[in-house]
Amino acid sequence: MNRRGVMLLELLAAVTLLSLLTTGVLLAMRVGFNATHMTNDRILETRRVLSVQRILEQQIAGLMPVLADCQAPPFPRAMRRPFFQGDPQSMRFVSAYSLGEASRGYPRVLEYQVIPGENQEGVRLVVNEHLYTGPQSAGWFCPGATEEGLPAGPGQYPPIQAGPGSFVLADRLAYCRFLYREFQPPDQQRWLPAWPGITWPTGVRIEMAPLEAQPSRPPLVSITAPVRVTRMPFQQYADMF
Repeated sequence: MNRRGVMLLELLAAVTLLSLLTTGVLLAMRVGFNATHMTNDRILETRRVLSVQRILEQQIAGLMPVLADCQAPPFPRAMRRPFFQGDPQSMRFVSAYSLGEASRGYPRVLEYQVIPGENQEGVRLVVNEHLYTGPQSAGWFCPGATEEGLPAGPGQYPPIQAGPGSFVLADRLAYCRFLYREFQPPDQQRWLPAWPGITWPTGVRIEMAPLEAQPSRPPLVSITAPVRVTRMPFQQYADMF
């Protein structure tokens, strides 16, 4: 009598083929998942870089030409003057654009500072935000006057302190520095490492470079943003001269 069935060798061959097919499918799925994960990471990193650049550009473009009541001993009263600090690695001004509320909130006193990175590796750029409510609120951040009664020069502002409330805009940088454009005809404009004027620059450049080049990640590039101060209210400063 004929008996129909499957030989052990045929069964082993079928199981082996099924295992190979399953392994191949799993490997293909794993490669696909890894590629998707790497693509998502690159997209997120690109968005983060573009977001930081957009924030810097918006905050600088939102600069407001405000006054500050600066305490100036030995003068009996505060001196009202334009509020802007521009040093090589620190910058203060009032902007209509904040991190938390964008352009929909109250003006903020912004403090940019370049500080050492983690474990003293490179540098990082941080920013502090303080509510601006008028000349007196800005007066806390500006220096006094010189013996001639003029605004104190660059480097005489109170130091900017980074703390738990500071927001890290860029990290692991080889360098970060600020430059300020003079108000001059186009063919005579210069970029200065410190702002000496009593008004505002026509533009701010933030030069930075990553500590380690990573081809898989887009680097932060230098940013040049115009200062859109369309009206210089010199009449308000007549008592300063």
